[in-house]
Amino acid sequence: MRGRWTLAMLGVVLIVAGGLLAYLTQTAGGIRIEDIRFKGAKGNTMSALLYIPPNATPQIPVPGILAVHGYINSRETQDGFAIEFARRGYVVLALDQTGHGYSDPPSFANGFGGPDGLAYLRSLEIVDKENIGLEGHSMGGWTVLAAAAAMPNDYKSVVLEGSSTGKPFAADGTTSWPRNTALVFAQYEEFSTLMWGVDLARDVTKSQKLWALFGTQGPVEPGKVYGDPAVGTARVLYTPAMTHPAEHISSEAIGFALDWFATTLKGGTPRPVDDQIWFRKEIGTLIALLGFVALVIGTFDGLLEAAMFSRLRLPAIDDGTMPPHQAASGRRWTAAFILTAFIPALTYYPAFALGGTVVTPSKLLPQGITNQILVWAIINGLITLALMWLAPKRASRSGLVGQSIAIALASVAVGYAALWLADLAFKIDFRFWIIALKLMSAKQFLIFLIYLIPFTAFFVVALHLLHRNFSTMDAPRGALYLTNIFALTLGFIVLLVLQYGTLWLTGKLFNPVPDPGFVPLSTIVAIQFVPLLAIVAVIATFTWRRTGSSLPGALISGLFVTWYIVAGTATQVLF
Repeated sequence: MRGRWTLAMLGVVLIVAGGLLAYLTQTAGGIRIEDIRFKGAKGNTMSALLYIPPNATPQIPVPGILAVHGYINSRETQDGFAIEFARRGYVVLALDQTGHGYSDPPSFANGFGGPDGLAYLRSLEIVDKENIGLEGHSMGGWTVLAAAAAMPNDYKSVVLEGSSTGKPFAADGTTSWPRNTALVFAQYEEFSTLMWGVDLARDVTKSQKLWALFGTQGPVEPGKVYGDPAVGTARVLYTPAMTHPAEHISSEAIGFALDWFATTLKGGTPRPVDDQIWFRKEIGTLIALLGFVALVIGTFDGLLEAAMFSRLRLPAIDDGTMPPHQAASGRRWTAAFILTAFIPALTYYPAFALGGTVVTPSKLLPQGITNQILVWAIINGLITLALMWLAPKRASRSGLVGQSIAIALASVAVGYAALWLADLAFKIDFRFWIIALKLMSAKQFLIFLIYLIPFTAFFVVALHLLHRNFSTMDAPRGALYLTNIFALTLGFIVLLVLQYGTLWLTGKLFNPVPDPGFVPLSTIVAIQFVPLLAIVAVIATFTWRRTGSSLPGALISGLFVTWYIVAGTATQVLF
């Protein structure tokens, strides 16, 4: 019995160890973190993490910084910036944009929440209202620009990370607005056309929109300060050799922001730019995420020993109650692997384009990105059903539905409880970079229930075919795990290698469409498919080896993936 719970106990150890490492990193030097809610100007609830350095008191207020994440991210995405700002004596308000995280929907409303965030930051007695900085990544840049436009005299300087002034969502930049602005725009930025009207990111120095901001009649020189910080007209451009999503997990990009605020804000605690510890927190929350996976499948394994789940246990193959499994072999195996791996990747962009056009956000389906993923899942579920007859026939185990549902719910519930406790004890979610598993708000839970059935149906079909093609009990364990992992992820790995290889060689992604934001955003979303589907493969393989049935793993995967998507993306419609 104890051996069955070993993996679950390992998961708990990893969550505690990772959570403790993350907590000690983000609170180093006496920093305090508060999870706050406050009301916006229109009565909407806004969410943020408030980082308070030990030197901040009402008697001695310190500079404040509003830090904002990009589209379909959340307040923790900018934690590298927030940690390092707080270590330098700045009060940091890491905001959830409207419709993101725990801030009320809809997204894009009320200046993305920027004016509300700046007003709240200025209301704090511990903040020096004469020294407030604004920092935002991507759409977070438009968020802080909305704050700057609404309150033009209530901040001192701005750092835009992979963002822009002007259309589509910000006011036009001039030599005097926004005040004291630094732009970090990567050489391999995916959104160069959308942001600055240039085909290649490395040509941003030639953008006429950028010239208007810098007050030049020719190319802007990276690293050179234009204008005068004393009167609020300073500008500087940084062009690190990275991509758009890399900008918020980069010591170099964080260093540029630290330099700029040290130049334009008075107060704080001087530290060398290269004195950065934030990445330890990313490692800690990654360890906790891995611990979550171990805990869920370990809980499943332990629960199998309970009498109520006895029918799920794998019967012995040689006792006559379960026939041997047959999988695809030879050319049939190769064909099955190629189809399984590459059809989902080949249908990815068309499905996303169709979903974005046909299944627009509504009260029934209120999340745009989730709708696009749902259309992809439906298309691939139908293709899988059409291909089912080609897979080796296999006797199914009947009468397992009720027990499978119960054990899946219990396993995921234990994982959810672990995340709740980690948030309570350590103020973290489970994440690395843009891969983040968050607790759901009450509204998000209702949205989760809407999307749960179709996503789960997709996994029931897809994982059933996966096991019929590749899973046998006599296959070496490591080989089976690798086969199933690569069967689900290889197509997306190849897609991303081709996209970013093309970006590195030519300066732009391939297959552009009239909408300059579609392919870049869809490609960044595709990055998350690789670790998510790898986790699904691990869950599916582990549970199948214990039960001989694809159903428990499919149900766990449906619960987990739906939770992950709904809690981690934007809600466009009031629900």
